[in-house]
Amino acid sequence: MKRVAERVRAAVREEIEIVPYDPNWPESFRQEADRLRTCLPEGTIRRVEHFGSTAVPGLAAKPIIDMLVEVTSLRIARNQIAPILKAKGYDYFWRPTSGDDDPPWYAFFIKRNERGIRTHHIHMVMRHRNFAQHWERLRFRDHLIAHPDAAREYERIKIELATVHSKDRVAYTEAKAMFIQRVMAEAKSCL
Repeated sequence: MKRVAERVRAAVREEIEIVPYDPNWPESFRQEADRLRTCLPEGTIRRVEHFGSTAVPGLAAKPIIDMLVEVTSLRIARNQIAPILKAKGYDYFWRPTSGDDDPPWYAFFIKRNERGIRTHHIHMVMRHRNFAQHWERLRFRDHLIAHPDAAREYERIKIELATVHSKDRVAYTEAKAMFIQRVMAEAKSCL
C-alpha cells in the first residue's frame, strides 16, 4: 500500500478535465447521498449538500460531484466512517482545511468508477466555526446560480486554468482563488 505522501502526490497530479454541464449530475449527487445515508451508521451524518461547479445548472466543470457532509464528530468520521468507506473502495485522506499542515483537519474521500476515474469528492466536516470556509462554499454555489454572468466568467477561467495546470490540482485551485474571493465579497455584500 502506498504511503500517505505518495498517495497525496499521485492524487494532486491526476489530470484536470473540464466538460460541458451534464444534467445527470444532480441525480448522481442524490444517489451518492442516499448511498452514504444507507451504508453509514445512523446518526453519524446530518446534512449532505451538493456544491461546486457540478451543482450549478449549465456550468461546465470537472465531472466530479463535490459533496459537503456534516458529521456529528470528526472522531466518528475518522474511526467509524473512514473504515466503512475505505472498505467500499473510496480513497481516504485526513487533510488540512487550508495549507499543508494547518488545522482544522477533516475527512476527505474520493470515489472512483470502475476505470479508476474520480466521480465524487466527499468533504466531511462539522458545523463549527473552524469549518466556516467549507460551509461558505454553499454561498459561492448559490451566488453562481443566481448570477449567470459570474458563472460564465468562472467557467471561462476554469477552462483556461485546466489547460495551463492540467496535471497540477493544487496550482489549478490556487489560481481560481482570486476570482472566488471576489465573488464571495460580492455575495456577502448582497446579504
